[in-house]
Amino acid sequence: MYAKVILQAGKEIAVKRLHPWIFSGAIAKIEGNPTDGDVVEVFDKKNTYLATGHYYKGSIAVKIFSYEAVEVNEEFWLNKLSVAYKVRQTIVFQGGSGAVNCYRLVHGEGDGFPGLILDFYKGVVVFQAHTIGMWREKEKIVAGLKQIYGESLLAIYDKSAETLPSEFAKSVKNDYLFNCSKTELVPHEVSENDNKFLIDWFTGQKTGFFLDQRDNRALLGQYAKGKKVLNSFCYSGGFSIYALKAGAELVHSVDVSKKAVDLVNQNVALNFGETNKHEAYAEDVMNYLKRNDQTYDLIILDPPAYAKNIAKRHNAVQGYKRLNVEGIKRLAKGGILFTFSCSQVVDRELFYNTVMSAALEVGRQVRVLHHLTQGADHPVNLFHPEGSYLKGLVLYVE
Repeated sequence: MYAKVILQAGKEIAVKRLHPWIFSGAIAKIEGNPTDGDVVEVFDKKNTYLATGHYYKGSIAVKIFSYEAVEVNEEFWLNKLSVAYKVRQTIVFQGGSGAVNCYRLVHGEGDGFPGLILDFYKGVVVFQAHTIGMWREKEKIVAGLKQIYGESLLAIYDKSAETLPSEFAKSVKNDYLFNCSKTELVPHEVSENDNKFLIDWFTGQKTGFFLDQRDNRALLGQYAKGKKVLNSFCYSGGFSIYALKAGAELVHSVDVSKKAVDLVNQNVALNFGETNKHEAYAEDVMNYLKRNDQTYDLIILDPPAYAKNIAKRHNAVQGYKRLNVEGIKRLAKGGILFTFSCSQVVDRELFYNTVMSAALEVGRQVRVLHHLTQGADHPVNLFHPEGSYLKGLVLYVE
């Protein structure tokens, strides 16, 4: 039924260890003529079945989504979606109700859907494919989502044009896959730990919100009472809202994007009405840190990914070091720094050493209070450590 990818002798070991990627150099031959995104079956040199996945003409030639020979139909994807949904219920999310009604339902390889993100926002699912193979499965996945959520599913929006490889993205248009008339849903109000946020999947970053920082925002609330807080790269103000809710003395939110600053101001007003405890600035974060003499008791450094590939890693490390140097300089004695990297190619040890180098340059004594990562609804496949992309440290700076 599917084209066959036959591996070179010995290259089946990684597949048997359940790593979901097969690199092109591991392939001995291909029987059939698969094109990008086609379903293929993988066999070892002795013609023993190993796995099923999507084929690509590139460095990663197969992304595996099953280790059993299956027909890749609606029932197959429904079963996988049901497992992902059960995991979210196990975490704490009870079908999108209560204090948290927004979460990640599918996190790529972490849920056995390599190349797919599904984020749930109080009845609306945002579908974001990073591979053409997963994008072509969308009708089957939509059918599964309808069965899982039933009448509570308001709409499904495809936001893949920004994330698909360029050769495919140019022919893809973001649009609703279900309930196309629901444009009035934007901006869409959601609740996270009883904090309110406005979501715009049309023009917002990622799928509209950074769900992966939920647990870290909650932790920040434990430190923010009575503090002067700087939330840099604030986007829609997630950390700012939690700090204000916890009783921060003042919160300054900084982002180079005027649109982001408008959004954080809207979210502050949504939660607190008029308040003189918050100011937002549309400015480059490094410029703000260098020109501003004010010190803060608590600073959040949560920049976008500085490196998308290995070739950019050195420059990224230098960027993280410069940013943390300036951030540490702006901390009052006894201040707290929440510092992050979401660059997958900068691993946890390298990020730690980079922040340490910054602290040495500034000449401050620093204690590590917490090691942080993405939330539990962004699970990491144990056999695919590359899925652990978010690194964070909470530091006490003397």
